[in-house]
Amino acid sequence: MKTSKENIVVLILFALLFTLAGTSCRTFRGMGQDVEHAGQHIENAAKH
Repeated sequence: MKTSKENIVVLILFALLFTLAGTSCRTFRGMGQDVEHAGQHIENAAKH
């Protein structure tokens, strides 16, 4: 079982991840557009 310090570190990392994701796209719609845009780049790279 994880110690309380390990749990705190994991919670801080998840909070940081969600904060960064939330500030990079203001809305879920914006996040969807970002994901779609990244998918298009991957698709284009696979075609070449």
